[in-house]
Amino acid sequence: MLVISSYKSSAPLKVTPAPNPWPDDYTSISGMENYQKWGPYNVHDPACKKFGDTYYMYSTDAIFRENKKVAKDRDIPMGYIQVRKSKDLVHWTFVGWAFPDIPQEAVSWVRNNADGKGATNIWAPYIMKYKNQYRLYYCVSAFGEKSSYIGLAESTSPEGPWVQKGEVVKTNRETPMNAIDPTVIVNPDNGETWMHYGSFFGGIYCVRLNPETGVVMQKGDLGHLVARRANYKVDNLEAPEIVYNPQLKKYFLFVSYDPLMTTYNVRVGRSDKPEGPFTDFYGKVMADTTDNFPILTTPYHFNNHPGWAGTGHCGVWREENGRYFMFHQARLSPKNQLMVLHTREVFFTPDGWPVVSPERYAGTPLRKVFAEDLIGEWELIRVHEPIHKRPLEAGQILWGEGLLKDKEQNFSFLVSLKKNGSITGTKIGSWKFDFSKMLVDMVLNDEKIRNLVAFYGHDWENQTETVLFTGLDSSGRSIWGKRIK
Repeated sequence: MLVISSYKSSAPLKVTPAPNPWPDDYTSISGMENYQKWGPYNVHDPACKKFGDTYYMYSTDAIFRENKKVAKDRDIPMGYIQVRKSKDLVHWTFVGWAFPDIPQEAVSWVRNNADGKGATNIWAPYIMKYKNQYRLYYCVSAFGEKSSYIGLAESTSPEGPWVQKGEVVKTNRETPMNAIDPTVIVNPDNGETWMHYGSFFGGIYCVRLNPETGVVMQKGDLGHLVARRANYKVDNLEAPEIVYNPQLKKYFLFVSYDPLMTTYNVRVGRSDKPEGPFTDFYGKVMADTTDNFPILTTPYHFNNHPGWAGTGHCGVWREENGRYFMFHQARLSPKNQLMVLHTREVFFTPDGWPVVSPERYAGTPLRKVFAEDLIGEWELIRVHEPIHKRPLEAGQILWGEGLLKDKEQNFSFLVSLKKNGSITGTKIGSWKFDFSKMLVDMVLNDEKIRNLVAFYGHDWENQTETVLFTGLDSSGRSIWGKRIK
């Protein structure tokens, strides 16, 4: 039996009622005429940065119940790349659209190389600031084609207007990679700037950029391979995001696996250099064809909620105070059509791996967790990779297969953490808490799980403030927990 200490009173802190900032089902305001109310809604492929005291988010222009005729009839200024802003990462204002149209250079390249198809939207933007200029990277493509174009626009304001600067990278049917999903990182030691991009076609590539211009150092350079999977017809890989952790002196490359509407999930690797090579939890190189771990998010289901699918394509932001946040899309189950922004706090384990909160961020004030606060009834989720192989087209599910199959959602189970250090319920075992490090160790059915990060947060399913934990098991799969009583 494991004995716990660091008690501050005789009873654990009560789980406190707290309303959610907004409802998850936005069907009632999904019409085009309500676009100004789409704060956390219709978010797809988000990229977010803080400029001054304001967070700005840019995302693919994916809209549930899109109706261009209604937009035209009502004089709605619909365009390309959705823009939002927030002061607190919780309440978002829909600013509008970045571009009035798709740059003609991008349209011409895509359609000339895809038999006249594609270039009907702008996907997966990425935002950064260089000196006094804001740089907005974007991509234009044809679905199921490698005929793609990553372009760059600049502005003196994060809200535009934007001036087109032209091509960064472009690909076609002859290239091994796909010019889509850009993310950019600057090496703080030497100022080198690198862009990672790519998809199921060939994998993720990395190319060096000229920091002064924001485009490639050498025209026509497509870069080198940094991540891939064995068979893109059944094993999708896309949506890179690269982040530097100055405390660990490591670069972390987040990628998304599998089809976006259903079993989308986030993996991560790390490197000493922004250009790689990146290795995973097992020390395997991500440019090899082995599936990589850790796995951070997958479809999940806590009690008192229909659950989520499509939890992928993330952006990550580091605050000046050292806190990290992940932003990703998620689709409200069971139909998986409504696209809702998920913002999760990111923590790093003592082993140097990022893990994410089991719950969305809602502005819960920071406070210490005491051992006694962990005593009570808990709902846990073991985050596992998809168990079904689906037939895919262009890395995505076939038409009509937008629902999750049996056991594709990670369901929760209940346990009790007792004052004497034991665990009872669906699984049995023991636990202990290191107050100095805010870490929980557990034994569940003889399985040892170490270094679970404990913190306070918001329980969206039960509309309460409570104690949470997150971490990795010995196989590199996330484990999430929240105290419900």
